[in-house]
Amino acid sequence: MSPAPLPADLWPLLNKFYRDQRSPMRGDKNARAWVTRRGEIIAALNLTPVADGHWLTGLLVAQAWRGQGVAGELIDQAVTSVNGPVWLFCDPALAGFYQRSGFVEHYDLPQVLNERLVRYQRNKALIAMARL
Repeated sequence: MSPAPLPADLWPLLNKFYRDQRSPMRGDKNARAWVTRRGEIIAALNLTPVADGHWLTGLLVAQAWRGQGVAGELIDQAVTSVNGPVWLFCDPALAGFYQRSGFVEHYDLPQVLNERLVRYQRNKALIAMARL
C-alpha cells in the first residue's frame, strides 16, 4: 500500500507501532500522521503545521523494512501533499539520507522552531534541514 494520511480514529495504531518498535516517539494530535502499511504499519511520520510550512517529526521505519526505500517514498508523498517549506531536525549522521529526499541544511527557521532547536542542541548534536 502506498503512503497515506492516517485517519484520526486510527491514531492508537500509530502509537502502538512506535511502542512495538521500542521508540519513545508518539503521534502528535496537532500533526497529520502519514503511514505506510503492509497489513500493519511499517513506517510513520508526523507533519505539524508551523508558520507558513510544516515540521516533520517522528519518522520511523520498522527494522525489517529499512534499506528498501520505504522512508524516502513516505517522505516524498507526505511532503508533496503540503504547501510551503518542510523543516526537520536530525542527527548530523542522517544528513545524507535527508539530502537524497530533497532537504538541505537550513537555519532560517520560524521562531518557534528556532527556539526548539536551541533547546534540543543543549543535549545533543542536531542540524536543521528544510525542503523548500
